Amino acid sequence: MHSKLSVDQLVDRVMAELEKRIASSPSPSPTPSRSLPSEERESSGGSVEGSTEAVEEAFGGIRMSHVPSSKWEEGVSELIASTPARIGVWRAGTRPLTREWLHFRCDHAAAVDSIYGSVSQKLLDEYKLFTVETCFVNTENYLKRPDMGRIITEKGVRVILERCERRPQVQIVISDGLSANAVTANLADVYPSLLDSLSGVGLSTGTPFFVRGGRVAVMDHIGDLLEPEVLVLLIGERPGLVSSKSMSAYMCYRPRAGTVESSRTVLSNIHAGGTAPVEAGAHMGTIVRKMIEQRTSGVHLE
Repeated sequence: MHSKLSVDQLVDRVMAELEKRIASSPSPSPTPSRSLPSEERESSGGSVEGSTEAVEEAFGGIRMSHVPSSKWEEGVSELIASTPARIGVWRAGTRPLTREWLHFRCDHAAAVDSIYGSVSQKLLDEYKLFTVETCFVNTENYLKRPDMGRIITEKGVRVILERCERRPQVQIVISDGLSANAVTANLADVYPSLLDSLSGVGLSTGTPFFVRGGRVAVMDHIGDLLEPEVLVLLIGERPGLVSSKSMSAYMCYRPRAGTVESSRTVLSNIHAGGTAPVEAGAHMGTIVRKMIEQRTSGVHLE
C-alpha cells in the first residue's frame, strides 16, 4: 500500500524528477541577449547552475521571493510573511515558474475536490452523528440552486423529530456545505472543544446531527423544527486557493424562517492556518453564553 503524500511532498518529487532530466540533457546554446535567473532557466528547459543545496533553496518549502534584483527586497519579504497570497512568485518568460504552477494546480484541484467530496461515514459514526439531507439533489444542482440547500427533505424532517430533543438550550449541527474536506480536517478538534466550552459555561446541548448538502440558512428550518435557544452550525466554507479545508461556525439566537443574515454571528476561517480549531471551539462557548444572556445574536450582540 502506498503512503499518502502531502502536496508539498508531491511537488518536491516532481521537481526532483525534472532536475534529473534537466541534468542529463545537453545544455542549450547560450543566449547572448540576456542572462536568465536560475529559476527561469529551470522552467524554460535549460540546466540549473549550482549545487543540490542551491536547487533545494530555490525550490524548497520555505516561502520566498523569486523576483530577481528586487528594488525592495525587504518589503517584498515582509509582504510574503504577512499573507498566504501568491506574492513574488515571478515568471519564466511569459509563464509561471514550474514549481509555482504545480502548487497552483494542486491547490485548485484541492478546492474542486472539497466541493465534490464527501464526509466519511466513519467520522460521523465516531461522534454519533446521524445524517439527514436537504433538497439539494446533487452537487451540480446544489451550486446552481442555493435555496434547495436551505430546506430539509420530508424524510429528514421525520428523522429529526423522531431522534432529537425538543427545545434544547444549544443545538449543534454539522454540514459539509461547500467543503467536505473542512469537516474531515477540523471536526475532531473543534467539536470536542465546543462541547467542553459549552459544558464549562453551564449550557446543555440537544441531539447533534449532520446535514448533507446544507446551506447556512438551513439553520432556520431546523430552528422551526426543534426551537432551540441557540443553534450552532459548523459548516464547510467556500474553498479557495489558500485553503480548501476552512470551516465556519454560524451561531444564531432562536433561528426561525425569515431570520435575516445580520442576526447571525459567525466565526470563520477555522483551519490549521487560520483560527485554530481547538481555540475556535473554546471561544464559541463564550459567544453562545452571551447570546442566551442577552437574548440576541448577530449585530445586536454586545
